[in-house]
Amino acid sequence: MPRLAATPDQIRATVLAMLTEAGDAAPPTAARFRRVVSVRKLRDRLGGGDPATLSRTLNAIEAEVVRAGLADLALPEIPVEIADQMRALWQAAIAVQLDEVVRLKREAQAAVEASEAARTEAELRVELLRQELTETRQALATRDTALAEARAALATMTARAEQLASRVGQLDAALVAAQERATTGERAHAEAVATIQARYEALSKQLLQETAHQRDAVHAERAQLAAQLKFAERRIAALEQERARLDADLASERAARQSAAGEASALKAVTASQRAQLDELLRATLAVAPPPTKARAPWSTGKATAKRSAQP
Repeated sequence: MPRLAATPDQIRATVLAMLTEAGDAAPPTAARFRRVVSVRKLRDRLGGGDPATLSRTLNAIEAEVVRAGLADLALPEIPVEIADQMRALWQAAIAVQLDEVVRLKREAQAAVEASEAARTEAELRVELLRQELTETRQALATRDTALAEARAALATMTARAEQLASRVGQLDAALVAAQERATTGERAHAEAVATIQARYEALSKQLLQETAHQRDAVHAERAQLAAQLKFAERRIAALEQERARLDADLASERAARQSAAGEASALKAVTASQRAQLDELLRATLAVAPPPTKARAPWSTGKATAKRSAQP
């Protein structure tokens, strides 16, 4: 069971007993009092107690005992006037000392307040620096995260760029191949156009020659075919119309050929369609043009030929 705390009276009695046991007849001084009585010795003597409470009580008892001892040491042989003067000087010195003590206490208090203010300001600064450090750490964490994301994005974009570069190389190769194919197609188209043009010119010359032969035959046989003059005239008119139609077809074909030659560079992608159109035009031209005649045909054969030429 814990022992109860000692009362001030018990502490006072114990301190006086310790001073008596020390056997010092002279009045105790502060140094002597501390040598004889201490908080540790008093606590051991009492068997326990709060060190702070014992220290405060011991300080009060020390002041009382030392002050009483100094009062007992007053010199009785000194005259009263001198004692009064000394007491006045002493009191003045104590007053001055008290004023100095008060001043020092004020300065100490001001220093303490300044220190407290500085400490408070320092704590505020530390707290502000902690907040700034926290924000800086958060910003650094955010920056690290953004940097990691940027690095990942950079790696992805680098891989994408490599893929695109490879794709661009493939597309360049495909473009070169397509250009070569287009060049080949243009060359073949030009050759086909030249061939068609040559054949058309040959057919035109052949048609003109055949027309000339037919005209010569008509003029040679005019005297003998007086009875069939009207028929010959109709035949000549039909031949003239056929020639005009063939000339118109020739002009149309030339215009179509010039238009096709002018648009060949812009119509590379439709070369196959143009070839199909050229084949259709060739078939139409072959269907319109009459077959060439190697020998002069008799009158009946020329008549039949004129009929075929007059047909659309």
